Amino acid sequence: MSARVVVLISGTGSNMAALLDAAADRLYGAEVVAVGSDRDAPGLALAERAGVATFTVRLADHRDRAEWDAALSERIAAFAPDLVVSAGFMRLLGPAVLDRHTVINTHPALLPAFPGTHAVRDALAYGVRITGATVHFVDSGMDTGPVIDQVAVPVLPGDDAEALHERIKTVERRMLVDVVGRLAREGWTVEDRHVRLGSVEPGPSPSPGYVAEENR
Repeated sequence: MSARVVVLISGTGSNMAALLDAAADRLYGAEVVAVGSDRDAPGLALAERAGVATFTVRLADHRDRAEWDAALSERIAAFAPDLVVSAGFMRLLGPAVLDRHTVINTHPALLPAFPGTHAVRDALAYGVRITGATVHFVDSGMDTGPVIDQVAVPVLPGDDAEALHERIKTVERRMLVDVVGRLAREGWTVEDRHVRLGSVEPGPSPSPGYVAEENR
């Protein structure tokens, strides 16, 4: 039985599209059951054409972030996901989502270096020779959750932020597809921030160690 995945996007959804392509193989182990957004994201149309359910929960339609977070959590829960993938979702998730769902995110740097929304620019400004991409569990901090996997990307002479980011996104997309598939097929545990794959069967909620340690 495939793990159920809800993907959250705010843009074109290129990572989402890669997950949809991978999930077309029944051996992949994961099925994208819904794609959600906080706006009229172009990627929603792509998901609809693929026959995947979509939903939108706009921040402006709610009194405050807490109410929006609770509404988003309810919409996600309606699809009973085993895993939620933040794939270019441009909102911080609050406790209503994180206490109820296991969420993973991609980041265009080798965390804990260069967290935040300007990771590629910050890495270039610092003068690093190697940066990369990270897939991590999401907790209440800014890109502070346990690291699941990382891939290094060299900084080339003459790189600007756009060129470097495009190379990072290429490896980030492949890594995300691999990680989601492995989480779905093998399960995971988290102990003292160390993520181990293949330890347990995935279920509809985070492993007890992860919930207690990272989200409560």
